[in-house]
Amino acid sequence: MTRRTKILATLGPATDKPGVLESILEAGVNVVRINFSHGSEQEHLGRVEAVREWAQVNNTYVGILMDLQGPKIRIASFKNGIKIELNNGDHFALDADQDALLGNQDSVGIAYKTLPQEVKSGNVLILDDGKIVLEVTSIVGNKINTLVKQGGTLSDKKGINLRGGGLSANALTEKDKKDIFTAAKAKADYVALSFPISGDDVRETKALLVQAGCEAGVISKIERAEALKEETILDIINESAGIMVARGDLGVEIGDAQLPAQQKRLIKLARSNDRIVITATQMLESMIENPIPTRAEVFDVANAVLDGTDAVMLSAETAAGAYPKNAVLTMAEVCAEAEKNPIAKISHHRLDESFKKIDETIAMSAMYAANHINASAVVALTQTGKTTLWMSRISSNISIYAMSDSVQTLRKVTLYRGVYPCGIVKNTGDEWSDVNQKVVDALTKNGAVKDKDLVVLTKGMYKDESGGTNTMKILRVGDTGY
Repeated sequence: MTRRTKILATLGPATDKPGVLESILEAGVNVVRINFSHGSEQEHLGRVEAVREWAQVNNTYVGILMDLQGPKIRIASFKNGIKIELNNGDHFALDADQDALLGNQDSVGIAYKTLPQEVKSGNVLILDDGKIVLEVTSIVGNKINTLVKQGGTLSDKKGINLRGGGLSANALTEKDKKDIFTAAKAKADYVALSFPISGDDVRETKALLVQAGCEAGVISKIERAEALKEETILDIINESAGIMVARGDLGVEIGDAQLPAQQKRLIKLARSNDRIVITATQMLESMIENPIPTRAEVFDVANAVLDGTDAVMLSAETAAGAYPKNAVLTMAEVCAEAEKNPIAKISHHRLDESFKKIDETIAMSAMYAANHINASAVVALTQTGKTTLWMSRISSNISIYAMSDSVQTLRKVTLYRGVYPCGIVKNTGDEWSDVNQKVVDALTKNGAVKDKDLVVLTKGMYKDESGGTNTMKILRVGDTGY
């Protein structure tokens, strides 16, 4: 594989059809997303099992990300499932006391019962991902009276956002806590946390994962306005394995015009703090119904790649769309082309900083050496994948191989930009020369290197211990006495 940016694809009814899952995995999906907002535990575990079986048969690694639903900040339902039309200037009420199934042209119930206590006159409420805009005119008891500023068609259970943020709903619901145990059963590699507003939300999630016996990393979805405050976002990033720029709810809360600058900021912050970053939402939205994307979507994906995102995500395009394989192939092609731009190959990451850890120093030194001797590959013998994460923060066109006998580690690195998992068997009695030879043999076998190519290798003093990387060695393919 020459593509460095990873593709995260959501599974759903479309990928349950015969042959579709296999087709998107073959097309280049690196990590699959299981969305807890839809489906049963049995469906989720069945999809995970199908992915793992395919990966085993094809001698490769595919990561599993399971996405927690988060709080339901939604309207309730309309009588008999009708849709209503709201026009600019209409008066409409959100009523916490109204029957959840009896919404009408004048009002509708709300699933988030404390909303009347959290808004005030003049606030702007956004419904259905920005399609309908309501201005709060008054609150009477548990009833929010509004003026329709932007009308449209409204149907059951559409989302509610407060422009500017400020709703107090907990990031973790009781459903999420149960779903964490499902993630543990699935041995998920990552769990995505919806709507965190502080590092405390991430810390609570990590504690629940430990309690469930799940070693998944937490990906925090940045979708609330208050999460963008400098101190808050740094706390969230540093507590997480990575972040997702979740542009749907975030765009509704802060306004779409602010999204591009915030996306660039979040990608930069994540990378500079040695964390993963995923760019998500509507990346190839038109391909839900069409076999080709719009040019604007192509530019969007390419810009995220040039900004340094680790992964780009497909949602309904693969979960429910008519052309899942086309969407993946298109995403892969756009990423690969964008990576040819010199901007994607040049990095000044941490050039002016000191390093506090030996293994971190070796990782940075290896990438510097590889870029300056025109190495064909960088290899990290790793137990945790941490060395390759540091390496991947440096923009380069040199492939980084995470070699390990830990399947869990090999699945986790599937989300790191420019890092490719490679299983290697290290016998207890192996000398380092034996291990070095195995590295070269593995790279040669998969076509990554050829005779006389240079390989930069990092490793630790003790072959079976993690966190001890302290050695860098340069190997020339075909030499003897590694």
